[in-house]
Amino acid sequence: MPESHRDDIRNLALFSDMAEENFEALMRGAYVQNFPPRVDLAVEGDTPDFLHIILSGSVDLFSSWNGRETSMATVRPVSTFILAASINDAPYLMSARTLEKSRIVLLPSQDVRDVFMKDGDFARAIVTELAQCYRSVIKNTKDLKLRTSLERLANYLLRQKNRSGSLEFDLVMEKRRLASFLGMTPENLSRAFKGLEPYGVKVQGNHIVITDLDDLARFARPNPLIDDHHA
Repeated sequence: MPESHRDDIRNLALFSDMAEENFEALMRGAYVQNFPPRVDLAVEGDTPDFLHIILSGSVDLFSSWNGRETSMATVRPVSTFILAASINDAPYLMSARTLEKSRIVLLPSQDVRDVFMKDGDFARAIVTELAQCYRSVIKNTKDLKLRTSLERLANYLLRQKNRSGSLEFDLVMEKRRLASFLGMTPENLSRAFKGLEPYGVKVQGNHIVITDLDDLARFARPNPLIDDHHA
């Protein structure tokens, strides 16, 4: 594995405080692989053989049932995904596929569990990350259950505005996936965009322009207990 990749992994909060010998033990069994777009990395219901770390590209986490599919999250560098399944040696609750050409590190799940049992700093970092994931799930559930589709879209656009630092930005996912992520049909999403026009939202394809931020914020009423996924 190139030294730059090892540094990227070591700098992740999950691995930064663990003992050097334990980090080296993990790296001995790890390997890096390049994947083209639309490749399945994990299949819902399968047993996790690896913990994945994305170094470049992007990965869609999604779930399927009874002929329907929904997008759960998009994972971007540098981060791990589906950690809980690897630690618990439990079936994946989500599937994962590449959205674009991606470079992924694969760490054998058994090695991760072995080091978890003997490295206290690594174990604490895992608990912290899983706690953060749990809080994000709760916030996402509140967003889906307490808000209308129009309110969900409005708050999503405000979060994207904050990430981009601009009142003009491009959507980070195509609209069909965005509709799935927000719990809508593509038709409902199209109507929701039209419904936000009176609040200062203009849409051209995937390009968004917010012309009246105060009006949009008054309608959306963002709440850090729902919308801040970093706390």
